[in-house]
Amino acid sequence: MHKSITIKRVMNMVKRNQKDCDSYMGICTACGKSQNGCEPDARNYTCNHCKSASVFGAEELLMEIA
Repeated sequence: MHKSITIKRVMNMVKRNQKDCDSYMGICTACGKSQNGCEPDARNYTCNHCKSASVFGAEELLMEIA
C-alpha cells in the first residue's frame, strides 16, 4: 500500500464520488495516483500512470484499509 493512501484521503474521495456519480475515482495502491473512471467496487484495474494492476475504487479501498 502506497504511503500516500490514508483513511482521510480515501474518505474525501468517497464523499466526492457520492456528489459526482459521473466520474468515480479510484487510487492505485502501487504508486498512489488517483484515477478517474473507477467503479466504487473496482479491484485491480490497470493504473494509467504506472501500468500496475493495482487500482481500487475508493469505496472498495476504504473497506480494505478500515
